[in-house]
Amino acid sequence: MAEVSAPVAPPSGVARLLAAGGGLREHLDCFGPLPVGVDVAAAADAAGLRGRGGAAFPTAVKLAAVARRRRPIVVANGTEGEPLSAKDKTLLVTAPHLVLDGVVLAAGAVGALEAVVCVERAAPRVVAALDAALSERADPLPISIAETPSRYVVGEETALIHWLNGGDAKPTTVPPRPFERGVSGRPTLVQNVETLAHLALIARFGPSWFRSLGTAEDPGTALVTIGGGVESPGVYEVEQGSGLLATLRAAGLPDGPPPPVLVGGYFGTWLSPDAVAGAALGPTALRGAGASFGCGVLWALPPDACGLAETARVARWFAEQSAGQCGPCINGLPAIARALDAVVAGRSVPVALEHLERYAALVTGRGACHHPDGAARLVTSALAVFEGELRRHAGSGPCRASRRHVLPIPAAGGWR
Repeated sequence: MAEVSAPVAPPSGVARLLAAGGGLREHLDCFGPLPVGVDVAAAADAAGLRGRGGAAFPTAVKLAAVARRRRPIVVANGTEGEPLSAKDKTLLVTAPHLVLDGVVLAAGAVGALEAVVCVERAAPRVVAALDAALSERADPLPISIAETPSRYVVGEETALIHWLNGGDAKPTTVPPRPFERGVSGRPTLVQNVETLAHLALIARFGPSWFRSLGTAEDPGTALVTIGGGVESPGVYEVEQGSGLLATLRAAGLPDGPPPPVLVGGYFGTWLSPDAVAGAALGPTALRGAGASFGCGVLWALPPDACGLAETARVARWFAEQSAGQCGPCINGLPAIARALDAVVAGRSVPVALEHLERYAALVTGRGACHHPDGAARLVTSALAVFEGELRRHAGSGPCRASRRHVLPIPAAGGWR
């Protein structure tokens, strides 16, 4: 397809999404106006853009699925229920106009005449930034803001649609899928806000510009939230294909052997120090390391923390965050949490490990949504990565580090 001629020079560094900031004037000075006459779906396909919400699904495929249907609606998902992630909130505060440009372009690509941006009601700064941005714009597309409850599974697209339709923010069974019947029974395109912001840049500057960074399999840049044992935690825009360890060092990870790292957030995977040293960022690259890029979280285990104990705390929280709709969540997740607690306490460890292996196999792929899959994956990876700690707990009981809590565990919120 033909490249897009842009009225301003495209960002030349790694900072693309975060290149501008401020109000509409600063946004237009940096990126120029929205282009007209661009085949947005074709541009997304040529750019190799994949969703940044966790599943890394091809954006062009989603656009095409909704575009073939009648009276669609666009939902921009900025709920960000992952406790370790701040990328979507940062983007919506820093560059709301880029996200809203993406909403307008996506709506035009699928023929939607209405759009909704969903954010947590517990993030008033984000809501205020969006309100201010919308007040500066004169889009012909009606765009509203929906403030969602703060629950882990709310960001799952069927849960989000169920809540927008007046129900509890809990996942629903599929089919029908959102592109078939979603908000108000209409075909619905649900896209992560970072995905939409990338779409706005691709439409302006073209697929080749987007692919000038990253790799052939994982093109472009991505927002990552880096935390844990680093000196400068926060949200960074990084080139896909960058070394995982080098990215952590840039955020202030001390020199020396790398620590275990939780990749992808609580729905992700622990990587061993050896795996961290050789891994690169991006969905394809991390899949080769046995991990998932997910929502772009990199959390380095501090040297004075216990990875097993931290995982046990997350496992208990996963059980509390269950939508309570199926056996794997109602029975399986509490059983996994209890067994992992026993391992951390050094109680009947061989029996507890046998139970963990069995429970993880029983819940995987059998839930009403993927919530139990994430819990099982996290716990299974922890048992492999922290094998040495596991033996010490089995022989000596809980370690001193297990009394220190470092991973954030939010308070329970309402479904509605």
